[in-house]
Amino acid sequence: MEITSWSISDSQYLQITLDLYHHSLSPLVTILAQAIEDPDVIGQMQDAWNNFIETGQVWALLIGIFFGYLFKSLTSY
Repeated sequence: MEITSWSISDSQYLQITLDLYHHSLSPLVTILAQAIEDPDVIGQMQDAWNNFIETGQVWALLIGIFFGYLFKSLTSY
């Protein structure tokens, strides 16, 4: 019975490692390279929060949390 062993050289290991990093980081680099049209991030967050409050979605969130907790409490021991 013959056991075949194989090894990879340092350059092959480096190439495999770089290929793995390239494929795993590629989407992140694409996201980071996008152009930002409106750099006022804090202002956008304030507008979103104000819209969340004005449309009454905050009440739906609170009611959902209450009934979800109530349902969890009634169905678990």
